[in-house]
Amino acid sequence: MLRYFTAGESHGEGLVAFLSGLPAGLAVDQVFLNRELWRRQQGFGRGGRMKIETDIVRILSGVRNGATIGSPIAIVLENKDWKNWQESLPVEEGDPAKHKRVASPRPGHADLAGALKYNFSEARYVLERASARESAARVAVGGLAKLLLRELGIEVLSHVVAVGGATLKKEISWEQIRGLSELNEVLLNCADADAEQQMKEEVDKVLRTGDSVGGIFELVAHKVPPGLGTYAQ
Repeated sequence: MLRYFTAGESHGEGLVAFLSGLPAGLAVDQVFLNRELWRRQQGFGRGGRMKIETDIVRILSGVRNGATIGSPIAIVLENKDWKNWQESLPVEEGDPAKHKRVASPRPGHADLAGALKYNFSEARYVLERASARESAARVAVGGLAKLLLRELGIEVLSHVVAVGGATLKKEISWEQIRGLSELNEVLLNCADADAEQQMKEEVDKVLRTGDSVGGIFELVAHKVPPGLGTYAQ
């Protein structure tokens, strides 16, 4: 059974991901892993943070000579923005005057609940962990899981079917979804150009007002044999 967990904060020195359970002898394609991280950073309407970071996977353990060796894998992703936050978020005791408080919790985030749970007077430390930045570590370990599935002839892909009021109305084939993963430009990851343009207009509307908009994506697993995995855990 694969087990993973992550550590790290949005503006800390880096993100760390641990994955155990991969068998020995699995070829690790770091070009593929880095492309998965690159795809995560694409997309129309992304925040300014994506212009700062360029995620490259650095594997510390569990892989030697291009293949897994059966031991736990540790991955580090550097936060380039750390240099701008070292004084306000130091590991050691720092200058309280340089701390950047977050007094207004973000709607729809864990800020308020986390501050109440851990008795923080503001939400900075909760925001640092409950951040979209943390998802980069999950993409890295997810890429390793994809490599294992690929050895078994299984592919897992996704595509966007709705953003705000714009919805994909056409039937989309597996080949079209697969083609999205091969593109060198990612807009909104919709397989239909007309629907994607309408989705882009939805994002444009909320960008002008400083708001955000939700969406729906579909996950498709191809060639999964019956009985793979378990319902027990």
